[in-house]
Amino acid sequence: MSEILQIQGVFAGYGGGDILRGMDLNLEEGTITCIVGPNGAGKSTVMRVVSGVLHPRRGEVRFLGERIDQLSPKQILETGIVQVPQNRSLFPAMTVEENVRLGGYILNDKQLMERRLAEVAEMFPIVKERGKDKAGSLSGGQQKLVEFARGLMLDPKLVLLDEPSMGLEPRILGQVFGTMVEMCRRGRTILLVEQNARQGLESSDRGVVMESGRVLLDGPAKDVLADERIGDLYLGGHVH
Repeated sequence: MSEILQIQGVFAGYGGGDILRGMDLNLEEGTITCIVGPNGAGKSTVMRVVSGVLHPRRGEVRFLGERIDQLSPKQILETGIVQVPQNRSLFPAMTVEENVRLGGYILNDKQLMERRLAEVAEMFPIVKERGKDKAGSLSGGQQKLVEFARGLMLDPKLVLLDEPSMGLEPRILGQVFGTMVEMCRRGRTILLVEQNARQGLESSDRGVVMESGRVLLDGPAKDVLADERIGDLYLGGHVH
């Protein structure tokens, strides 16, 4: 398996203070990697660096071998990286279909837009079934699935999922994580940040534990989940 994303020695933060302090992480193509860790560990900052919202002070990020750490978010989108944000981001007064079409806003080919919409609707039946309904009428879990669908309109190679379980009822979590696994099975590489460590790791190939802006544990997700030090970390302790 080849590496699709390489984060090497990255220092990044806000207002002169570093949140990431020598971050190293490589993603293998066609896998799901789940980053877990306590609040303030730097998980979401990793996402902002990869998506171009935040440029690192030191270090570099490479995607498919090319440096992307100084590109704009739009340029990074064009390379094949899409982020599904943590907060609900659909426009509630617009229809489901209109919201999904917005995901392809940089496509200049009308036929390609229609083809992508059909492909996305095949994978996400809710796009077809509720396409004419206002997005605001959907449940939280349904809205998350539509956000996933919108993210795939550009046929990305790498999908960044920031806390997809946030605010969802337990009964819908399985469907959301199952959809993520299906997205990966269809050829996407997924980088996931998740507070629900157990659910996130159980759905992933690889687990990464962060604390204080660095990677402390990195390995097969089942091994990371079984590591007794994780409980320590989540209870405010430190990995030794």
